[in-house]
Amino acid sequence: MQSEDARYLKRKVKGGNLDVHPTEKALVVQYEVEATILGEMGDPMLGERKECQKIIRLKSLNANTDIASLARKVVEECKLIHPSKLAEVEQLLFYLQNRRKPNGKDKREKRQVKPRDLTPFEGMEIDEEANINNIDDYVELLYEDIPEKVRGSTLILQLARNPDNLEELLQNETALGALARVLREDWKQSVELATTIIYVFFCFSSFSQFHGLITHYKIGALCMNIIEHELKRYDLWQDELQKKKKAYILH
Repeated sequence: MQSEDARYLKRKVKGGNLDVHPTEKALVVQYEVEATILGEMGDPMLGERKECQKIIRLKSLNANTDIASLARKVVEECKLIHPSKLAEVEQLLFYLQNRRKPNGKDKREKRQVKPRDLTPFEGMEIDEEANINNIDDYVELLYEDIPEKVRGSTLILQLARNPDNLEELLQNETALGALARVLREDWKQSVELATTIIYVFFCFSSFSQFHGLITHYKIGALCMNIIEHELKRYDLWQDELQKKKKAYILH
């Protein structure tokens, strides 16, 4: 390509996902920059894409902050965030506002209240005792095949059923993000896997200070989708059963 053939440079910025910073009071905005060199006739001659991120630090965020007002300000000042994502920004800010660091007071409160127990189902209990120090090993299992994912999520569930572990699990963004991803991507492949992961988030939901976590990962909406799917599948099974009964009677 001759240098004189390149007449124009077209730059396009596309906003992407929003997330919270793992350690700071900040939002992380993922976006993509696409640069295209156009020829004299306007035809693209060379293009390049680059994944970028912007960190929006929220130093003024505290327990008394008006989340709705702050969300509007963030959307107005950051052109990378589309106005349609205002509600999502509010959810993330609410999560940041309620994310707490471990301290003695919270641990004492947790010991007084324990999550409501569910009746264990087949496969939930395994012949292995989980250890909070091995959490990274359990997270690695969530990147393997379904049987390993079931084992990893079951071990994490053992930890989550002990309220003293919830604060430390909350600080492990990698583990929680992996659980949410596996639930979102693989729930149709294994009822056992989906139920185990939902039970993990149920343990967090038993304490109001962790409700922001449930909102952040959109667990409520995902559970509704799973329930709706399972109800439809149940109806199909019932229809098939009735057809087989009728066929058996006629035979």
